[in-house]
Amino acid sequence: MGRASDRRRVIRVRAGAQAAVRPDTIAGEEPLEIRVGGRALAVTMRTPGDDMDLALGFLLGEGVIGDGRDVTAMRYCVGQDGAVDEAGRPTYNVLDVTLADGVPAPEVDVARAFYTTSSCGLCGKASIDAVRLRGRFPVADDPLRVRPEIVTGLPEALRAAQRLFATTGGLHAAGLAGPDGVPWIVREDVGRHNAVDKVIGAAARAGRVPLTGQILVVSGRVSFELVQKAMMAGIPMLAAVSAPSTLAIDLAEETGMTLAGFVRGDTMNIYTAPHRVTLT
Repeated sequence: MGRASDRRRVIRVRAGAQAAVRPDTIAGEEPLEIRVGGRALAVTMRTPGDDMDLALGFLLGEGVIGDGRDVTAMRYCVGQDGAVDEAGRPTYNVLDVTLADGVPAPEVDVARAFYTTSSCGLCGKASIDAVRLRGRFPVADDPLRVRPEIVTGLPEALRAAQRLFATTGGLHAAGLAGPDGVPWIVREDVGRHNAVDKVIGAAARAGRVPLTGQILVVSGRVSFELVQKAMMAGIPMLAAVSAPSTLAIDLAEETGMTLAGFVRGDTMNIYTAPHRVTLT
Protein backbone atom coordinates (compact mmCIF):
# COMPACT_ATOMS: atom_id res chain seq x y z
CA MET A 1 0.00 0.00 0.00
CA GLY A 2 1.15 3.53 -0.67
CA ARG A 3 2.74 5.28 2.25
CA ALA A 4 1.46 8.37 4.01
CA SER A 5 5.00 9.76 3.97
CA ASP A 6 8.39 9.02 2.45
CA ARG A 7 12.01 9.98 3.01
CA ARG A 8 13.80 12.01 0.34
CA ARG A 9 17.23 13.60 0.11
CA VAL A 10 17.30 17.40 0.24
CA ILE A 11 20.01 20.03 0.24
CA ARG A 12 19.66 22.26 3.28
CA VAL A 13 20.77 25.81 2.50
CA ARG A 14 21.30 28.57 5.03
CA ALA A 15 22.66 32.01 4.21
CA GLY A 16 26.26 32.36 5.34
CA ALA A 17 26.65 28.66 6.07
CA GLN A 18 27.78 25.60 4.15
CA ALA A 19 25.02 23.64 2.39
CA ALA A 20 24.30 20.22 3.86
CA VAL A 21 22.71 17.10 2.44
CA ARG A 22 20.11 15.59 4.75
CA PRO A 23 17.04 13.33 4.63
CA ASP A 24 13.61 14.90 4.90
CA THR A 25 10.16 13.41 5.52
CA ILE A 26 7.72 14.27 2.73
CA ALA A 27 3.93 13.91 2.73
CA GLY A 28 2.71 11.18 0.39
CA GLU A 29 0.41 11.90 -2.53
CA GLU A 30 -1.10 9.26 -4.80
CA PRO A 31 -4.29 8.93 -6.87
CA LEU A 32 -7.27 7.02 -5.52
CA GLU A 33 -9.88 5.83 -8.00
CA ILE A 34 -13.28 5.36 -6.38
CA ARG A 35 -15.56 2.85 -8.08
CA VAL A 36 -19.18 2.05 -7.30
CA GLY A 37 -20.32 -1.42 -8.28
CA GLY A 38 -17.23 -1.85 -10.43
CA ARG A 39 -17.77 1.35 -12.41
CA ALA A 40 -15.29 4.22 -12.10
CA LEU A 41 -16.82 7.27 -10.45
CA ALA A 42 -14.02 9.64 -9.46
CA VAL A 43 -10.27 9.99 -9.02
CA THR A 44 -8.81 12.13 -6.26
CA MET A 45 -5.22 12.87 -5.32
CA ARG A 46 -4.83 11.99 -1.66
CA THR A 47 -2.43 10.99 1.08
CA PRO A 48 -2.73 7.18 1.35
CA GLY A 49 -4.46 6.02 4.49
CA ASP A 50 -8.08 5.99 5.73
CA ASP A 51 -9.13 5.42 2.12
CA MET A 52 -12.43 3.77 3.04
CA ASP A 53 -13.33 6.74 5.23
CA LEU A 54 -12.43 9.00 2.30
CA ALA A 55 -14.67 7.07 -0.10
CA LEU A 56 -17.59 7.06 2.32
CA GLY A 57 -17.24 10.77 3.03
CA PHE A 58 -17.02 11.56 -0.67
CA LEU A 59 -20.16 9.56 -1.49
CA LEU A 60 -22.05 11.13 1.39
CA GLY A 61 -20.97 14.63 0.40
CA GLU A 62 -22.17 14.05 -3.14
CA GLY A 63 -25.56 12.73 -2.03
CA VAL A 64 -24.96 9.20 -3.33
CA ILE A 65 -25.50 7.81 0.18
CA GLY A 66 -27.17 9.14 3.32
CA ASP A 67 -25.14 7.31 5.96
CA GLY A 68 -22.83 4.35 6.45
CA ARG A 69 -25.68 1.83 6.23
CA ASP A 70 -26.07 2.60 2.54
CA VAL A 71 -22.76 0.81 1.86
CA THR A 72 -22.41 -2.94 2.40
CA ALA A 73 -18.79 -3.49 1.35
CA MET A 74 -15.60 -1.78 0.21
CA ARG A 75 -12.57 -3.51 -1.22
CA TYR A 76 -9.31 -2.65 -2.91
CA CYS A 77 -8.98 -3.87 -6.48
CA VAL A 78 -5.67 -5.74 -6.53
CA GLY A 79 -6.22 -8.16 -9.39
CA GLN A 80 -6.25 -7.55 -13.12
CA ASP A 81 -8.52 -4.54 -12.73
CA GLY A 82 -6.39 -2.90 -10.03
CA ALA A 83 -3.41 -0.60 -10.50
CA VAL A 84 0.11 -1.98 -10.14
CA ASP A 85 3.50 -0.32 -9.83
CA GLU A 86 6.56 -0.80 -12.04
CA ALA A 87 7.37 -4.08 -10.30
CA GLY A 88 3.87 -5.44 -10.82
CA ARG A 89 2.87 -5.02 -7.16
CA PRO A 90 -0.64 -3.75 -6.32
CA THR A 91 -0.75 -0.08 -5.40
CA TYR A 92 -4.03 -0.24 -3.47
CA ASN A 93 -5.07 2.90 -5.31
CA VAL A 94 -8.38 1.55 -6.67
CA LEU A 95 -11.28 1.13 -4.24
CA ASP A 96 -14.62 -0.44 -5.17
CA VAL A 97 -17.74 0.35 -3.15
CA THR A 98 -20.84 -1.86 -3.02
CA LEU A 99 -24.09 -0.05 -2.27
CA ALA A 100 -26.86 -1.59 -0.21
CA ASP A 101 -29.96 -2.98 -1.89
CA GLY A 102 -32.31 -0.19 -2.86
CA VAL A 103 -29.64 2.54 -2.95
CA PRO A 104 -29.55 3.93 -6.50
CA ALA A 105 -26.18 3.84 -8.22
CA PRO A 106 -24.85 7.22 -9.34
CA GLU A 107 -25.08 8.13 -12.99
CA VAL A 108 -21.48 7.49 -14.02
CA ASP A 109 -21.95 9.29 -17.32
CA VAL A 110 -22.50 12.54 -15.44
CA ALA A 111 -20.23 11.76 -12.52
CA ARG A 112 -18.04 14.80 -13.06
CA ALA A 113 -21.09 17.09 -13.00
CA PHE A 114 -20.98 16.83 -9.21
CA TYR A 115 -20.83 20.21 -7.47
CA THR A 116 -17.59 19.40 -5.69
CA THR A 117 -15.06 22.13 -6.38
CA SER A 118 -14.91 25.88 -6.39
CA SER A 119 -13.86 25.68 -10.05
CA CYS A 120 -16.85 23.61 -11.16
CA GLY A 121 -18.05 26.34 -13.52
CA LEU A 122 -21.23 27.05 -11.54
CA CYS A 123 -21.78 30.06 -9.37
CA GLY A 124 -24.04 31.78 -6.91
CA LYS A 125 -27.64 30.74 -6.48
CA ALA A 126 -27.47 27.85 -8.98
CA SER A 127 -24.81 26.06 -6.93
CA ILE A 128 -26.47 26.81 -3.59
CA ASP A 129 -29.92 25.66 -4.71
CA ALA A 130 -28.50 22.46 -6.22
CA VAL A 131 -26.78 21.53 -2.95
CA ARG A 132 -29.60 22.62 -0.66
CA LEU A 133 -32.14 20.54 -2.53
CA ARG A 134 -29.93 17.44 -2.16
CA GLY A 135 -29.33 17.86 1.56
CA ARG A 136 -30.95 15.29 3.84
CA PHE A 137 -30.17 16.79 7.24
CA PRO A 138 -31.32 20.38 7.90
CA VAL A 139 -28.94 22.21 10.23
CA ALA A 140 -30.72 25.54 10.75
CA ASP A 141 -32.53 24.39 13.90
CA ASP A 142 -29.61 22.51 15.43
CA PRO A 143 -29.48 23.45 19.16
CA LEU A 144 -25.67 23.56 19.40
CA ARG A 145 -24.41 26.40 21.61
CA VAL A 146 -20.75 26.98 22.53
CA ARG A 147 -18.69 29.57 24.34
CA PRO A 148 -16.15 31.57 22.31
CA GLU A 149 -13.17 30.00 24.09
CA ILE A 150 -14.35 26.54 23.00
CA VAL A 151 -14.20 27.59 19.36
CA THR A 152 -10.90 29.46 19.59
CA GLY A 153 -9.30 26.45 21.29
CA LEU A 154 -10.15 24.10 18.43
CA PRO A 155 -7.20 24.85 16.09
CA GLU A 156 -4.66 24.14 18.83
CA ALA A 157 -6.43 20.89 19.72
CA LEU A 158 -6.47 19.93 16.04
CA ARG A 159 -2.79 20.73 15.59
CA ALA A 160 -1.87 18.64 18.64
CA ALA A 161 -3.47 15.62 16.97
CA GLN A 162 -1.70 16.06 13.60
CA ARG A 163 0.93 13.35 13.81
CA LEU A 164 1.93 13.45 10.14
CA PHE A 165 2.06 17.23 9.99
CA ALA A 166 4.54 17.19 12.85
CA THR A 167 7.00 15.26 10.67
CA THR A 168 6.20 16.57 7.19
CA GLY A 169 4.80 20.09 7.64
CA GLY A 170 2.78 19.51 4.48
CA LEU A 171 -0.69 18.24 5.35
CA HIS A 172 -4.11 19.72 5.96
CA ALA A 173 -6.27 18.43 8.78
CA ALA A 174 -9.93 18.25 9.73
CA GLY A 175 -11.54 17.18 12.96
CA LEU A 176 -14.91 16.80 14.64
CA ALA A 177 -15.63 18.01 18.16
CA GLY A 178 -18.69 18.30 20.35
CA PRO A 179 -19.68 21.25 22.54
CA ASP A 180 -16.79 20.44 24.89
CA GLY A 181 -14.28 21.34 22.18
CA VAL A 182 -12.44 18.02 22.36
CA PRO A 183 -11.85 16.49 18.90
CA TRP A 184 -12.96 12.88 18.86
CA ILE A 185 -11.72 12.20 15.37
CA VAL A 186 -8.96 13.85 13.31
CA ARG A 187 -7.76 13.05 9.80
CA GLU A 188 -4.92 14.46 7.67
CA ASP A 189 -4.43 14.72 3.92
CA VAL A 190 -2.67 16.78 1.27
CA GLY A 191 -6.12 18.00 0.22
CA ARG A 192 -8.46 19.96 2.48
CA HIS A 193 -11.50 18.33 0.91
CA ASN A 194 -10.02 14.85 1.38
CA ALA A 195 -9.34 15.49 5.07
CA VAL A 196 -12.98 16.53 5.51
CA ASP A 197 -14.21 13.49 3.58
CA LYS A 198 -12.09 11.26 5.80
CA VAL A 199 -13.51 12.58 9.08
CA ILE A 200 -17.09 12.53 7.81
CA GLY A 201 -16.60 9.04 6.38
CA ALA A 202 -15.19 7.81 9.68
CA ALA A 203 -18.21 9.27 11.46
CA ALA A 204 -20.52 7.53 8.98
CA ARG A 205 -18.80 4.20 9.58
CA ALA A 206 -19.34 4.73 13.31
CA GLY A 207 -23.05 5.41 12.79
CA ARG A 208 -22.74 9.06 13.84
CA VAL A 209 -24.37 10.69 10.78
CA PRO A 210 -26.19 13.07 10.96
CA LEU A 211 -23.59 14.91 13.01
CA THR A 212 -26.01 16.89 15.14
CA GLY A 213 -24.39 19.17 17.69
CA GLN A 214 -20.91 18.79 16.20
CA ILE A 215 -18.27 21.27 15.06
CA LEU A 216 -16.09 20.67 12.02
CA VAL A 217 -12.68 22.33 12.36
CA VAL A 218 -10.31 22.66 9.41
CA SER A 219 -6.71 23.79 9.23
CA GLY A 220 -6.96 26.05 6.17
CA ARG A 221 -9.41 28.19 4.25
CA VAL A 222 -13.07 27.37 3.60
CA SER A 223 -14.39 26.98 0.07
CA PHE A 224 -17.93 26.27 -1.08
CA GLU A 225 -17.24 22.52 -1.25
CA LEU A 226 -16.27 22.26 2.43
CA VAL A 227 -19.49 23.93 3.55
CA GLN A 228 -21.33 21.61 1.16
CA LYS A 229 -19.73 18.52 2.69
CA ALA A 230 -20.51 19.72 6.23
CA MET A 231 -24.11 20.48 5.33
CA MET A 232 -24.62 17.09 3.68
CA ALA A 233 -23.45 15.41 6.91
CA GLY A 234 -25.73 17.53 9.12
CA ILE A 235 -22.94 19.53 10.78
CA PRO A 236 -24.23 22.84 12.23
CA MET A 237 -20.90 24.65 12.67
CA LEU A 238 -17.64 24.96 10.74
CA ALA A 239 -14.56 26.65 12.20
CA ALA A 240 -11.49 27.42 10.09
CA VAL A 241 -8.03 28.78 10.73
CA SER A 242 -8.15 30.86 7.56
CA ALA A 243 -10.68 32.72 5.42
CA PRO A 244 -13.91 31.60 3.77
CA SER A 245 -14.90 32.39 0.20
CA THR A 246 -17.97 34.44 -0.68
CA LEU A 247 -19.83 31.39 -1.96
CA ALA A 248 -18.96 29.45 1.19
CA ILE A 249 -20.52 32.24 3.25
CA ASP A 250 -23.57 32.33 0.99
CA LEU A 251 -24.19 28.58 1.34
CA ALA A 252 -23.66 28.64 5.12
CA GLU A 253 -26.12 31.53 5.43
CA GLU A 254 -28.67 29.83 3.18
CA THR A 255 -28.59 26.60 5.20
CA GLY A 256 -28.32 28.14 8.68
CA MET A 257 -24.83 26.85 9.41
CA THR A 258 -22.53 28.80 11.73
CA LEU A 259 -19.32 29.68 9.88
CA ALA A 260 -16.30 31.00 11.78
CA GLY A 261 -13.05 31.97 10.06
CA PHE A 262 -9.65 33.31 11.08
CA VAL A 263 -9.94 31.30 14.30
CA ARG A 264 -6.55 32.16 15.72
CA GLY A 265 -5.35 32.81 19.25
CA ASP A 266 -8.34 34.16 21.16
CA THR A 267 -10.15 35.76 18.22
CA MET A 268 -12.34 34.75 15.29
CA ASN A 269 -14.70 36.18 12.70
CA ILE A 270 -18.26 34.85 12.72
CA TYR A 271 -19.81 35.16 9.26
CA THR A 272 -23.16 33.41 9.63
CA ALA A 273 -25.57 32.18 12.31
CA PRO A 274 -23.75 33.86 15.24
CA HIS A 275 -26.42 32.75 17.72
CA ARG A 276 -24.60 29.46 18.30
CA VAL A 277 -21.65 31.28 19.90
CA THR A 278 -22.76 32.55 23.30
CA LEU A 279 -21.20 36.01 23.55
CA THR A 280 -22.68 36.93 26.93
